[in-house]
Amino acid sequence: MPPHLPKQMKEAAVHQALTGHSTTKQIAKEYGVGLSSLNRWIKNAKNSGAPGMAQKEKRPKDWTREERLNALLEAAKLSDEELGAWCRQKGLHTHHLEKWRKELAQEQPSAEKTTSKQLKKEIKELKSELNRKDKALAETSALLVLKKKADAIWGDNEDD
Repeated sequence: MPPHLPKQMKEAAVHQALTGHSTTKQIAKEYGVGLSSLNRWIKNAKNSGAPGMAQKEKRPKDWTREERLNALLEAAKLSDEELGAWCRQKGLHTHHLEKWRKELAQEQPSAEKTTSKQLKKEIKELKSELNRKDKALAETSALLVLKKKADAIWGDNEDD
C-alpha cells in the first residue's frame, strides 16, 4: 500500500463511493487503502462540499434552536410575498415558523421554573451551611467559656 495516493485517485475513490456503484469495502480493496481511510475521505468530502457533491438539504426538524430563533427574527422583518420566497429558499413552510414560534413561547415559562428551582435549591443549601456554621460557632464559644472558667478555678497551668 503506497503511503500517499495521488489526489485524483482519492477523488475517484470518493466519487465511486458516493455514486453507490460499489460498497466502500470493495472500493477500499480495489484502491488498496484502509476502509477507515476511505470513510474519512468521504466524510471530509461531504463536509467540505466538494464540487459535484450536492449538499444535503437540511430538514426543518434538524435546525438547531439558535438557527430557529434567527429564522424567526429574519422572517418577522419580511412581507408576505418576501416571506414566501424566503421560505422556499430555506426549504421551509410557514407552518414550521408558527410551530417554532409556539415552542419558543412555551419554553420561556419552563426556563423561569428551572431558574426558580435552582434558586430554591441554592437557598436551601445556604441555609443548611449557615446552620452548620452557627452550631460550630456555638460549640467554639461554649468551649471558650469552659476554658475561662477552668482557668479561673485552677489558674493558668503553663509549663515554663
